[in-house]
Amino acid sequence: MTDQAIQDYYPDELSHCYGCGRNNPLGHQLKTFRDGGDGATTVARYTPRPEHTAIPGFVYGGLIASLVDCHGTGTAAVAAYRAAGRAPGSAPALRFVTGSLKVDFLAPTPMGVELELRGVPVEVKEKKVVVDITVTANGKITAQGQVVAVRMPESMAPQ
Repeated sequence: MTDQAIQDYYPDELSHCYGCGRNNPLGHQLKTFRDGGDGATTVARYTPRPEHTAIPGFVYGGLIASLVDCHGTGTAAVAAYRAAGRAPGSAPALRFVTGSLKVDFLAPTPMGVELELRGVPVEVKEKKVVVDITVTANGKITAQGQVVAVRMPESMAPQ
């Protein structure tokens, strides 16, 4: 695993996301790291807090969807830099937003344990990356998702 998360390379003006923005102190602060020899697989870890409870003892599905969403766009950025043969953080920034999010809940996700998210890019194009994500708790896959991430349109860039 690398030492620096892809989100740490995002420009300050693009780092306010509730799920993964380092400039959002009230957000999840999710971090996506490269993992594995292929350079494309990613991992993120997150421990839900008490306010993320759905039913006592179990995680709220909306949190899981949010984590899948942000890990998917982070994985897309990793894949795009890799496909372009560029170092993360090199200009211009390769920042992605969610075009589509699908999450399947396979089993209840328990509270009180660290969740592991693994991302695998399955399609990498210049303006679109499709990423498959698994969410694991205590070694059991509890959710899987797919994110279609698209390059952030210029209309979303801060003016």
